[in-house]
Amino acid sequence: MDRRVVITGMGGLCGLGTDATSIWKRMREGRSAIGPLLNSELHGLKGIVGAEIRTLPEHDIDRKQLVSMDRFSVLAVLAAHEAMRQAGLSCNEGNALRFGATVGVGSGGWDATEKAYRTLLLGGATRTELFTVVKAMPSAAACQVGMSLGLRGPVFGVTSACASANHAIASAVDQIKCGRADVMLAGGSDAPLVWIMLKAWETMRVLAPDTCRPFSADRKGVVLGEGAGMAVLESYEHAAARGATILAEVAGVGLSADAFHITAPAVHGPESAMRACLADAGLNAEDVDYLNAHGTGTKANDQIETAAIKRVFGDHAYSMSVSSTKSTHAHCLGAASALEMIACVMAIQEGVVPPTANYLEPDPECDLDVTPNVPRERKVRVAMSNAFAMGGVNAVLAFRQP
Repeated sequence: MDRRVVITGMGGLCGLGTDATSIWKRMREGRSAIGPLLNSELHGLKGIVGAEIRTLPEHDIDRKQLVSMDRFSVLAVLAAHEAMRQAGLSCNEGNALRFGATVGVGSGGWDATEKAYRTLLLGGATRTELFTVVKAMPSAAACQVGMSLGLRGPVFGVTSACASANHAIASAVDQIKCGRADVMLAGGSDAPLVWIMLKAWETMRVLAPDTCRPFSADRKGVVLGEGAGMAVLESYEHAAARGATILAEVAGVGLSADAFHITAPAVHGPESAMRACLADAGLNAEDVDYLNAHGTGTKANDQIETAAIKRVFGDHAYSMSVSSTKSTHAHCLGAASALEMIACVMAIQEGVVPPTANYLEPDPECDLDVTPNVPRERKVRVAMSNAFAMGGVNAVLAFRQP
């Protein structure tokens, strides 16, 4: 069954804001949320910057459910509820079996894991708190979204490091196309700003000391952030039958693996994923107006991604707009490409390409139009979103005007 899949609602939280509208507003203005970490219990860890959500919005998550939720699950549930409100949908006994959710997670419940470690090994306790396992499991966000909204169709978690959200959206598209569901909540969530995670990333020597500068010659590495992004996906027939406002269509999906190295990126894998995405969407390279790059701000990633884009798009690589919004919301791991989905959909909706913020110096190896610092008005009919992950797994999505 080959059903068209459309987006009818979006929700999100990150350092830029606690709803999709405020995230997009600050993203398109190139306002970075990166700065000193204030909320996290960093236990003496100093000198690391990030993009944190300073205050969560008011919510009505039931207290009995809340006690079993780690922060990444709370973010996913809040984003999912916002997406459902925008879509004008509710789940009930009549349709619950046709509603599902897939949520991508890169790191899972490390807050609960660290608290358990400190309680047992440092505090001398003999047991953890009751809900440590269900808080920490990577599938918790999907399960909590499903329970919170009453979804009884396909509900599962997806984990593929930094490509998790795009893989989750791709999986949701498959559920709809295969006829297993009419509506899927899809996206990603992560809350990695805890001591153990920051120490681990610090040891890898990839964290920037100041900010994230993708494609800029003076870039110094990755900055971590927390957040969630969720979309309501529907079959076109289901959305049209209820008169829904369609924000964009998920035009194509491209998936690949490098089979090369656990941490080092390669050119051939991203190239294959982008080519597969274009083929799945029935698009030519010249049809893409905007590409939201993976753009982490590391020397290797930005140069290799640029090389892969040139291979796929040829001369058109220099005509289309490219940007990395990680320069504003930082790298939110499993949530990153979900937030970048919001950027792509809103670029299509408003005809504005969000900039690559913090850009200072051109890099001869990253010589595409990376939309430095200032948004650009441009008609965006098709937007592509790249997500590449450690382990060499790649997921690319294409969105087009409804």
